[in-house]
Amino acid sequence: MATLPTYRWRLAPDGYATRRQLRARGLRPGGQQVAAQLERPRRRRGPLVAYLYRVDLALPVRPMTPGRWAALAKANAARRVCPTCRRDAGYVIPTSLGTCVPCAFPDYSPRSS
Repeated sequence: MATLPTYRWRLAPDGYATRRQLRARGLRPGGQQVAAQLERPRRRRGPLVAYLYRVDLALPVRPMTPGRWAALAKANAARRVCPTCRRDAGYVIPTSLGTCVPCAFPDYSPRSS
């Protein structure tokens, strides 16, 4: 089994990019395997690892279709609906609460000044 070439943080050669860097260029890995990795050392834990892909093998990002836009809008709208009171909260419901703020803290009333 071959090992990946490993480079120090910020010292990768040209022609390699992370997923985020590819996306910023309007590209995607397109099914290619990881070509190399970056390692950033840390003091008390293992190193941070970032996987690199070859830019010359990357493919363009697929365009959003009307169906995908509709599905994304529906998913984002569902994140705003409180499961307890079934109202649109006007913001994305925090996963830490699981419900809108009035349902999570029914006894709380802000002070009047």
